[in-house]
Amino acid sequence: MRVLGIETSCDETGVAIYDSEGGLLGHAVFSQVDLHAEYGGVVPELASRDHVRKLLPLVRQVMAQTETTPADLDGIAYTAGPGLVGALMVGACAGRALAYAWKLPAIAVHHMEGHLLAPMLEEKPPAFPFVALLVSGGHTQLVDVRGLGDYALLGESLDDAAGEAFDKAAKMLDLDYPGGPRLAALAEKGDPQRFTFPRPMTDRPGLDFSFSGLKTYTLTTVREHALEDGLPDEQTCADIAAAFQEAVVDTLVIKCRRAIQASGHRTLVIAGGVSANKLLRERLEARLAEEGASVYYPRHEFCTDNGAMIAYAGYLRLQAGERTGLAVDVRPRWPMTELSGSDIRNGSGNGDKDHNGSLA
Repeated sequence: MRVLGIETSCDETGVAIYDSEGGLLGHAVFSQVDLHAEYGGVVPELASRDHVRKLLPLVRQVMAQTETTPADLDGIAYTAGPGLVGALMVGACAGRALAYAWKLPAIAVHHMEGHLLAPMLEEKPPAFPFVALLVSGGHTQLVDVRGLGDYALLGESLDDAAGEAFDKAAKMLDLDYPGGPRLAALAEKGDPQRFTFPRPMTDRPGLDFSFSGLKTYTLTTVREHALEDGLPDEQTCADIAAAFQEAVVDTLVIKCRRAIQASGHRTLVIAGGVSANKLLRERLEARLAEEGASVYYPRHEFCTDNGAMIAYAGYLRLQAGERTGLAVDVRPRWPMTELSGSDIRNGSGNGDKDHNGSLA
């Protein structure tokens, strides 16, 4: 089975083709970072317009690179949520229209399920069941993953997600957009021992997160050490960045250890933009090894939004017999626990079903 995947949930336009026998045949991503940089964040209307400009040329590019014709495809997968509604509509309309024109089945894919499954594209993929830490954009979640679509939410952020906290802390230090990676780079020059930042909600039971207090603590520290221009000196900025990163990483690691202990699973999957953080990967591998657990994550290019993860997730859903109807329906907010399970986890399909699990 060969599937075209389309991702347009935010500020990356991603297209990929996944083949059940050949694996990932090709993919391309166009980032809108330069477009949004002058505004210090994503402008939804500009994001939607740029997807309109870039999507179909990327589809043509990837199909040419992989020598794929419409006749070679067995289905089209597109992101239907969560995300920016205008951006989602671009990919959903294009994906559904191409599927209709080429007489192919289409499948609406959950963006976070795509991230969750991204490590499956690696040479040594994880096996169900496992605990997943999803740290992408506005999401920080711990999920008990028993199979495709069989998810139980263990904990989530009650306010700012980890990625949002990184971006906001970066703005406090006057770092350019995108702030998260730039703060991580600055932290490498800092002394993480100079300041001691709080580890939110680690002094009580549970697996929920909260980063708003850490954000406030960071702002207070910046103001206390600010010079006449409103910022601390260069080394102090680096030290604050290092202390902030340590606090976020420690918090995530503590919660992941608790989730592994509570679930009884011996595998952790981490996915989403923050999963590219070098310190987080090192700490998780070291601390979870003490629990006898292994850590899996996607390669760096698949940590951020991409079409490959959507093509793969779509392939699994299509192989299980699921289909999405002709109506174009996107969901800016879409709890992953509302997704239906599938017999694909047992190695077999479950007949032709629509995306809600009812017989088509």
